Amino acid sequence: MTTLLLAPAGITVLGLVLVPLILVVRNSFASADAYGGIRGGFTLTNYQDLLEPMYLKVFGYSLGMAALNTIACLFLGYAVAYYLAGRTPQRQMLLLLLIVVPFWTDFLVRTFAWINLLSPGGPVNGLTDAIGFTDGPTQWIPSQGASFIGLVYAFLPTAIFPIYASLRGVDRSLGEAARDLGCGWWRVHARVLLPIARPGMLAAALLTFIPTLGVFVIPVLLGGGRNQLVGNLIVTLYTEFRNQPMGAAASVVLLVLMVASMVAFGLAARHLRRKSR
Repeated sequence: MTTLLLAPAGITVLGLVLVPLILVVRNSFASADAYGGIRGGFTLTNYQDLLEPMYLKVFGYSLGMAALNTIACLFLGYAVAYYLAGRTPQRQMLLLLLIVVPFWTDFLVRTFAWINLLSPGGPVNGLTDAIGFTDGPTQWIPSQGASFIGLVYAFLPTAIFPIYASLRGVDRSLGEAARDLGCGWWRVHARVLLPIARPGMLAAALLTFIPTLGVFVIPVLLGGGRNQLVGNLIVTLYTEFRNQPMGAAASVVLLVLMVASMVAFGLAARHLRRKSR
């Protein structure tokens, strides 16, 4: 009976996860024919080619951008989650709904919205003109800064919710007690609240860092494709270069980076649990 109940899930995982994964790994060791298709055989050339400086630069840039995006999302996510946790339950639900509602819109549509916001003469340009930061139409996109803004916007909710889940049950009197004992604002957060929010922050870092590595729409639309992430590299190898084996090799490398990141976050979480005992 148990086997029958688990069979649909097992077939789904096998057909949609394991089989495609095995095919990608196998193709990463294959040779390409004259048209970039899979010719077969077994070779390490695809992985050796990825060691060239131009490809290593993409992987390094992806790791750096993912780390920077994670730090920004953790900082902003903690600030928003702390504010939410201090509101009344009814106000919390309203604010959470306001955070979620924009993300009911398609991801591509929201990215195009940032193009309008950052375009010369757009709302952001108007604001910077009003405060004297710029004078007249300014070209904000495409740029690396616009790409970073898009990444933070896309992944900030995934950072807010785990941190909020860790802080929502915290008694606000803990902070007041710490202040009564002489702790300043910084020490209240560093010594009292941040240790409580640590599990949520680790989960938020994991949910932000790993997906950022595979993003390809935002760097193209907001960054103009000047600085590619690994996701952009994979799409380019499959579509423009028409080199399926090498694209598969880049996909495997991305998968290895994601698994290594999960292991690193898991080890960090275990270390923090032991340290807190």
